[in-house]
Amino acid sequence: MGAESNTTRPTVAELDRTERVELGVDLLAHVETESLSLSAAVDRIETVTTDPALTREILDTAELRGIIEREDGRIRTRRGGTYVRFERQVVKREGDYECRRCGAGLSTGHFVKFEAGELGPFGPSCVKKVLGRD
Repeated sequence: MGAESNTTRPTVAELDRTERVELGVDLLAHVETESLSLSAAVDRIETVTTDPALTREILDTAELRGIIEREDGRIRTRRGGTYVRFERQVVKREGDYECRRCGAGLSTGHFVKFEAGELGPFGPSCVKKVLGRD
């Protein structure tokens, strides 16, 4: 995982609704497991938003685009070579961070670069969990 200089990037909190939806859909498109429970998918989406209406919009948008299928409380991902390339898409930055997933204090944040934007910071185990490499 490469290091990158610390330039100003918008935080997830600074993104508008449309940008958050795109980031959430991008995240679901990159989950590296064929199937996961709806609660596990929501756990990942909560790194983008905790707003239930926005979470529903992210799931609906991903389904409409053919990225996921929902059935019996499970999400099936439609694989298509969209795995995150850790060496290119996950960058580490030194600083004083709080993990977006578990809330732990971090001196090194792991940020995932998606086409729709950047998501993080995460600790080393949480970044893997969010991407389905757990």
